[in-house]
Amino acid sequence: MRVYVPLTLSGLAAAHRSGELGAGPLLAYAVTPALREWYVSDDIEELEYAALNRAAQASLRLLAGHPETPRRRVVVAVDVPDRNAAVDPDRGLDQSALGEVRITGPVPLSKAAAVHVDAADAVEDVAAAAAALGAADLGDDDAQFTVDGAEDHDLMWFGVQEIPQLLG
Repeated sequence: MRVYVPLTLSGLAAAHRSGELGAGPLLAYAVTPALREWYVSDDIEELEYAALNRAAQASLRLLAGHPETPRRRVVVAVDVPDRNAAVDPDRGLDQSALGEVRITGPVPLSKAAAVHVDAADAVEDVAAAAAALGAADLGDDDAQFTVDGAEDHDLMWFGVQEIPQLLG
């Protein structure tokens, strides 16, 4: 199963040093039954793009909690055995948990298929979105507009072998 693990550049650097995304359980996003139902599509590429975007939103939340971290969203696409990715049945109908899975066990970085990262021109909008996230969560429409501005930037695709250049 292809899963999308939200990180930050600092988290990616730690994964690069250790050789793994984490020992588990890890939060990730994937094409789950609830995501399929919400997105209303049978096109697997569209569904995977939706899962990637859910992971990008989670990466933004990580950035909001770590103001010292560079303001670029990071998502690592990795293939894991289906049995290692579980949907929490208690959160299945929760709108905020669409596509969410928990990965059990360690996830070697060598299993990653790609890394998705914001381009440099997205940094200002991502920084503003991270700063506005708390107010948006409380219902502030202007703050939500700012958060949505980060989603106007598509994440760029990088091969795993390009991680050192991303971190340099």
